[in-house]
Amino acid sequence: MSLRYALLALLTAQPMTGYDLAKSFHVSVGHVWHAPDSQIYPELKRMLADGLIEGESVPWGPRSTKTLYTITDEGAEAFRRWMGEPVEYAHERDPLHLRAAYFEWADPDAARNRLRDHIAHYRARRAQWQAQLDAIQARTHPILARRLETDADHDPRAIVAFKVYTYEGFIQQADHEIAWAERGLALLDSLEGDASAS
Repeated sequence: MSLRYALLALLTAQPMTGYDLAKSFHVSVGHVWHAPDSQIYPELKRMLADGLIEGESVPWGPRSTKTLYTITDEGAEAFRRWMGEPVEYAHERDPLHLRAAYFEWADPDAARNRLRDHIAHYRARRAQWQAQLDAIQARTHPILARRLETDADHDPRAIVAFKVYTYEGFIQQADHEIAWAERGLALLDSLEGDASAS
């Protein structure tokens, strides 16, 4: 149930409305834990029921209100406990690597297209991750900036350094996947050349 802890992580920086949480989620922890809005709002209700967060009705526009969520002491303690628990890794589900293991069944041009799609996907992800890393290093990322303003319990250097470390890992992962797909393209060319020579 990492969605719960991803939301708690955001709320350790500042109170937020559901809308702000969803928006912040997608530009921050959403890079490490994907969840659509349709999962975020029901989880907030469960967290309220479990006492991990509190909700306060605040004015929104001239005639409406929104709920502002704040982490409770119980929520902060639950987050701290979760940080100490062992990680449960998900089973692999990688559609391109599965296909690549059987590319002998594919038309070579179709295989090339899948590898080019993979390269384009990871180049786009790499650019997103690089932008996040640049904002973190410059301390201009809005959630990080707020955390640095409000978090008196943790060393600001550590707050920044661990986020830099995480995004550098994402960038290395993207570089690895791009290089792997480029090797696949070279392999297809090599095998096709061998076949036409024989």
